[in-house]
Amino acid sequence: MLPIRKTAKQGKRGILERLDAGEIVIGDGGFVFALEKRGYVKAGPWTPEATVEHPEAVRQLHREFLRAGSNVLQTFTFYASEDKLENRGNYVAEKISCQKVNEAACDIAREVANEGDALVAGGVSQTPSYLSCKDKSEVKAAFQKQLEVFMKKNVDFLIAEYFEHVEEAVWAVEVLKESGKPVAATMCIGPEGDMHGVPPGQCAVQLVKAGASIVGVNCHFDPETSIETVRLMKEGLQAAKLKAHLMCQPLAFHTPDCGKQGFIDLPEFPFGLEPRIATRWDIQKYARKAYDLGIRYIGGCCGFEPYHIRAIAEELGPERGFLPEASEKHGSWGDNLSMHTKPWVRARARKEYWENLKPASGRPYCPCMSKPDGWGVTKGAKELMQQKEATTEQQLKELFQKKKF
Repeated sequence: MLPIRKTAKQGKRGILERLDAGEIVIGDGGFVFALEKRGYVKAGPWTPEATVEHPEAVRQLHREFLRAGSNVLQTFTFYASEDKLENRGNYVAEKISCQKVNEAACDIAREVANEGDALVAGGVSQTPSYLSCKDKSEVKAAFQKQLEVFMKKNVDFLIAEYFEHVEEAVWAVEVLKESGKPVAATMCIGPEGDMHGVPPGQCAVQLVKAGASIVGVNCHFDPETSIETVRLMKEGLQAAKLKAHLMCQPLAFHTPDCGKQGFIDLPEFPFGLEPRIATRWDIQKYARKAYDLGIRYIGGCCGFEPYHIRAIAEELGPERGFLPEASEKHGSWGDNLSMHTKPWVRARARKEYWENLKPASGRPYCPCMSKPDGWGVTKGAKELMQQKEATTEQQLKELFQKKKF
């Protein structure tokens, strides 16, 4: 049995120091989905005002990811740009302010990170302004406002995540690079590339040339698809003779039937995805495949709960030399099942059983795949234009007619 790493505060080395030394960095999981399920985030806007309204909920989730093995805690600032906080009748920016949401997120993440050997990463994501064809200066200004808070709060490094268009991702990296801190950049794309058809390898090249030291993907696709996309990024960087660390933070949902847009095209998004959830054993396989590809920053996005992160830490325990505190009672690969009352459950206390299990869905009349909506709209489309007013009944009727429910 590997030793358990307690979360006592240590002298912390930076993200690039760790990655340059070949260490495995484990990210955290998906905050918007986890907190929506718990009743703290509204599905639709997916904005993080919970940092101000319910800081105890955000703090607890950070703490659970830390205990499960994360050594990067990303600020809960997904979609926390001012334009997103006021988009489509949300009015969060008016009630709370972009600055308050971002400051609270940094304070909470730092408080919990200080309980262990974890770094704090300030994160920005794609903006409604870009999708609405606002000019480069306006889009960059949205990132700059968040960066000012990250600098004030002295986060350890920065992440530009969840970008469908490499052009906007490059703009984000250019802004974050002004800080002088290390920058990671992840796109929510699959093997087909970004929404304008730029292939993954070229996306990676552009991001590194813009100043990113770590590149990869997050969200929109399952672990298998995401690993394939990072493989294409790696090949693109090698062909261009560029070096960068690789990062992967996929969904914890199985999405082999996704189109180019990813899981948001699936008819189950966002309230019917639970039958697709990955088991912890699926995630252990993902961690191993990611490691074998040379990815050293391994985490998760939407659907990833702390037990998924624990699965990564357990799978890569031999390489790291320790297990997370959360594994102290659980054990690795279910070995504590040997203590179960029933003999047939005790017989499952082995790695081979769980590695080879094909879980049943329990849904005899459900299809195994879905047909993605695939509307094919992207930057500049009428339906994507930002508006501060709430969506009207007439606008909804037009969407219903186009959808043809």
